[in-house]
Amino acid sequence: MKVVTTDLPGVLIIEPKVYGDERGFFYESFNAKAFKEATGVNTKFVQNNHSRSKKGVLRGLHYQLDNPQGKLVRVSFGEVLDVAVDIRRSSPHFGKWVAVRLSAENHRQLWVPEGFAHGFVVLSEFAEFLYKTTNYYTPSAERCIRWNDRTLNIDWQLTEEPQLSAKDQEGKSLQEADLFP
Repeated sequence: MKVVTTDLPGVLIIEPKVYGDERGFFYESFNAKAFKEATGVNTKFVQNNHSRSKKGVLRGLHYQLDNPQGKLVRVSFGEVLDVAVDIRRSSPHFGKWVAVRLSAENHRQLWVPEGFAHGFVVLSEFAEFLYKTTNYYTPSAERCIRWNDRTLNIDWQLTEEPQLSAKDQEGKSLQEADLFP
């Protein structure tokens, strides 16, 4: 596997070695030993999630204050623009974000550590999004920052207004949100 650093220390692009021929392809989407050796991250995943969304659906920016989650995310069908935002007030990168295109074709994954908000928008007709988390989903701990927060000014590469869940429509601004110290 190849690990590519981003402008946010700790947020990593993972490019697995893909073996392919005229029959199709094979790649190891996760191997704990190889992940630790390549990234330096020693973690245990406790939950796998899978969502399917249509073009223009934007999910995020989500995080949990209690029981914070690190996430290893990937796309098995279609393409998304995946975004991670540093929301640790003590970080020199507080309020900064990175965006990475993840698709079934490029096989890329993104490691989003604890202390970051996460979201994605679907660029293809449909996308299937898979992610592993380092902690269990805790509804009472979940928080959401507004996708279009003016302080963050994220370029979601949208051509029209996104489709949002009721929860995401109620997201708070970065200034109003409960954040990590």
